[in-house]
Amino acid sequence: MPFYQRLGHVPHKRHTQFRKPDGSLHYEQLFGTVGFVGMSSLLYHLHRPTMVRSVAAPVDVRPVAAVEHNLHSRKLEGFRCAPGGDGVNGRTPILFNSDVVLSLAAPDAAMPDGQFYKNADCDEVIFVHEGAGTLATMLGRIPFRPGDYLVIPRGLIYRVHFDTPENRLLVIESHHPVYTPKRYRNHFGQLLEHSPYCERDMRPPVELETYDALGEFTVRVKKEGHLHDVVYASHPFDVVGWDGYHFPYAFSIHDFEPITGRVHQPPPVHQTFETDGFVICSFVPRLYDYHPQSIPAPYNHSNIDS
Repeated sequence: MPFYQRLGHVPHKRHTQFRKPDGSLHYEQLFGTVGFVGMSSLLYHLHRPTMVRSVAAPVDVRPVAAVEHNLHSRKLEGFRCAPGGDGVNGRTPILFNSDVVLSLAAPDAAMPDGQFYKNADCDEVIFVHEGAGTLATMLGRIPFRPGDYLVIPRGLIYRVHFDTPENRLLVIESHHPVYTPKRYRNHFGQLLEHSPYCERDMRPPVELETYDALGEFTVRVKKEGHLHDVVYASHPFDVVGWDGYHFPYAFSIHDFEPITGRVHQPPPVHQTFETDGFVICSFVPRLYDYHPQSIPAPYNHSNIDS
């Protein structure tokens, strides 16, 4: 998200000494994507974030290739997805291409103690159909509830805690960074008055969890369609402070203000997020095609690129 956030303790100047009470240095990490021209945040760790004890053999979790050259129509009854898993290993891919993977999940278990997840392939957008809990990340905690989008940049280490026994998620994995649509922003990055939401509706991390612990902590890293169990020697949530523009956030569908018109509006009015390869739209209740001679949803679409 292109607006500045700060949480915890950071030094006055970037890339300068930031000492602990015992006189030793914190460890600085630049967290971002798109090289040095994309959004980033600076993190300050208690321990080196590079202390790896072991890396297990990879597990292939790529969607099956059996649907290659398939043009059959499918009826996808998402709410019939069987409960199971913890929100990561319980995901069932249903649609995918080189840009995006759409998965369903109905988690009924917690992630094992001492285990975390990092998607190094994709940004993730998780829509919460049912359930409530907390997205716990290395940058802090974000409570979530039904109707929330959780936008998680690639490379972020996180855990999901559910407070409810029944949960249903739509998981969108994007091989391109996920942004707010350009036409909603001015050249400074601020969301404009005609945007269906604003920065006030975004909920960044609000509580920083800092653990000063050494031991064995497993981070399930997804890279090139494979899961790698990487055991670190320090707790991944050892960040004492961070600031910048690169962070996870929640956005509630209930805060999306629909754009209406007297005659039928095209699907882009529903757009909520964009990438270089696809968009995410939210079709919400709205005043609908209210011109006295309007034809609601009047035309068929034939757009081969959409």
